[in-house]
Amino acid sequence: MKIKASNVLLYSVFSILAIIMIFPMFWMLILSLKSYPEQYTNFGDLLNSRFTFANFRDVLQSDSFDIYFVNSTIVASFVTLGNVFFCTVTAYALARRNFVGKSLLISSILGVLIIPSHIIMIPLYRMMVSFEWINTYYSLIVPWLVTPFGIFLVWQYIKMIPIELEDAAKIDGAGLFRILFEIIFPLSRPILVVLAIFTFLSNWNSFLFPFIFTNDIDHRTLSVGLTFYLGKQSIDWGHLMAGATISSLPIIILFIIFQRHIIKGLISGALKE
Repeated sequence: MKIKASNVLLYSVFSILAIIMIFPMFWMLILSLKSYPEQYTNFGDLLNSRFTFANFRDVLQSDSFDIYFVNSTIVASFVTLGNVFFCTVTAYALARRNFVGKSLLISSILGVLIIPSHIIMIPLYRMMVSFEWINTYYSLIVPWLVTPFGIFLVWQYIKMIPIELEDAAKIDGAGLFRILFEIIFPLSRPILVVLAIFTFLSNWNSFLFPFIFTNDIDHRTLSVGLTFYLGKQSIDWGHLMAGATISSLPIIILFIIFQRHIIKGLISGALKE
């Protein structure tokens, strides 16, 4: 069986890209398994030194790590559920309903997509202060329950669902909520899984706004808590990488479980006529 030169080149490029993407995670894991890794001057000495799980034990036994982990889980989970529901409902209205200002609303959503979130940092902070939501879960959850990206993503998908299915359901006496929960949500599952994974990942790794909106241990998230391993004079690389490794596990596990749904959701638009 002959192997085409183009296939060899393609696989070689993909292999190099895969190594480049995986190496940071490999480097993070190696540092997390070493005591005081900053003492080694080259990569060979680092690899040949003794491996230890002491950094993981210290991080897990710290007084605040479990609080940070739970906070990140709560925030990311509620924001993900909110996006899946509210973005789908909004996208359905844009795809199936005609109302005054619809084109302007769609244009506004598309326009917001190109605006960096950092621009709203100051007005959003002033709003949280006026609502007295600083150091509360509200400031970490409510502003992100619906996003322009999520609306646009689901809107594009719902437009490709045959409207005849809804017409048939209406003939059978189905109302709006029954159509949403028995037709739209099930048929949109591939793209909703993509939205859920993307939203969970974004909020799990979110740093700027949780850092601004919280200054107490009870509401601090994991990404913010890890910064306390960064000192003014030195960085505790071992414990920092151990904490980062633990914080990355939920995302890796979610991707492994839902990878087929993610791929299906990303390519489904190209397969629909």
